[in-house]
Order: sequence, then C-alpha cells, then structure tokens
Amino acid sequence: MPKASALIVGCGDVGGRLATQLLANDWQVYGLRRSIDRLPAGVIGVAGDLFGEACPAQWPTGQIDYLVYSTSATDHDEAGYQAAYVEGLKHTLSWLKQHGQQPKRLLFVSSSGVYGQQNGEWVDETSPALATRYSGRIMLEAEQVALRSGIPASVVRLTGIYGPGREWMLGQVRKGYRVAVDPPLYGNRIHADDAGGLLAFLLEADRQGKPLDDCYIGVDNDPAPLAEVVGWLRERLGVTEWDTEASVRRAGSKRCSNARAKALGWVPRYPSYREGYSAILEHI
Repeated sequence: MPKASALIVGCGDVGGRLATQLLANDWQVYGLRRSIDRLPAGVIGVAGDLFGEACPAQWPTGQIDYLVYSTSATDHDEAGYQAAYVEGLKHTLSWLKQHGQQPKRLLFVSSSGVYGQQNGEWVDETSPALATRYSGRIMLEAEQVALRSGIPASVVRLTGIYGPGREWMLGQVRKGYRVAVDPPLYGNRIHADDAGGLLAFLLEADRQGKPLDDCYIGVDNDPAPLAEVVGWLRERLGVTEWDTEASVRRAGSKRCSNARAKALGWVPRYPSYREGYSAILEHI
C-alpha cells in the first residue's frame, strides 16, 4: 500500500502523539502550528496562524490524504473558542480549496463537553448533545462545519485527557481534594496516548477501506466515580489529610461509552485510570 499523507492542524500534545504513531506506520505527516520547532522529529512543519485568513507559506503543495483538525483555544472565552474551532476550521478548509486538495477524510477533534447530561446517565454517540455552556455550543457548531465541508468527516469527542504534562488531578489530590461520594459524581477520561491512538486507529481503518461513522467518543473503559479515583490516588500518593477548601466545583455527571470505537476494533492501551495513572506515577 502506498504511503499515506496526513496534515495535522494544531499539532500539539494529542496531535504530536498521533503524528508519532503515524510516522511509526510509515505515513508522511505534516504538522501545522505557530511554533514548528516543537514538532516531533520526522514531522514536516507548517508554520501558520489559524486566526488569519492568509494561507501559510509552507502549506503542502501535493496531495493531502487525510486532514486532522486538533487545535485548542488560545483564549478560553467565547470569542477564543469561536476563533479556534469555527473560524480556524473554515480557514483551513479554504486553504485546501485554494490548492485544489480533497482529503479522503477529515477528523475533527471535539469534546464530550457537547453533552449536557448531569445525572450519571450513560452517553453514547446517539445521545442528545444539548450543551448548556458556550464551549459545548461552539464545539457543536464547529462539528457541523466539519460534517458539511464536502469532505467525508468524522468528529471524535474526546473526554478528559490526562497523561504526562496533564497532571492536574494529581496536584489536587496532594492538596486534599475532596469530592462528593453520594450521589456519585462520574468523570470520563482518556490517556493522551490513547487519544492520539484512537485518531491513528480511525485513519488506518479508513485507509484500509473500513466504513467509519460520523461520530466517535474517545474514552477509556471505566467512567468511574471521581471519589473512587481520588481515593485510589490518595492511597498511592500517601495523602492522609483533607483540605476543606480543595473540594470539587464542577457540574455534570455522565458515563460515556466507547462501545462504537471498540466495535470497530479499537482497544485502549490504558483501559482505566488505574493503568493510566500507574504509568504516570512510575515516572514522577
């Protein structure tokens, strides 16, 4: 099979992990970001600003088989989200059109924040996405831009990403982070390596001619109650004190299912928080 090419727009943490896995499978990988000196070795850098309409000077001139849009907001407000996810995607699609490029598939990296469920319900790709916050509403708008782009597209709704460099939970547990036990407050997570791995898996599946759905949830096998996760981490970190000021302040409780991705053959490397955090704790 000839070498496939992919352009990863927003080639940061997850995008970089995706790039590394694609390179290991002999893909040609382009990575677009403002600062290309931080791209993984082997990635062809494309320095560009998604907030401007001007096409990056280093835009690939040959065929782009796959486009992965995996950016993140620079400013975490409504305008910042609109610029990063909606306008940035529109600019990217315009640049493709300018060069007469028609990828075989577009993967748009979205978020489980599009779901507004709050009572511990199980959520899958067929569940209503009724976001109540601006971040989720804007992400839904961006998903529609991708799905109506004229390019076969799949949105991948990632849940809470953790991993090396994403250790917020560990810091909170060390402070004595307290979380409600009853009713259970469910959290959903995916290790950063598995987030990149799911994207790589979907690209390979499409390249091999397997039909893809228009939406997948990226989550591990165990949407566990946060109190259980905190208790497990406290034991391993040797934390014995509680801090009443360091308590959970978040709305929403749902259990996301990865059944659709698993039915296609995807298997997470870190099936639950136990394996994922064990791997992190070994190196800190």
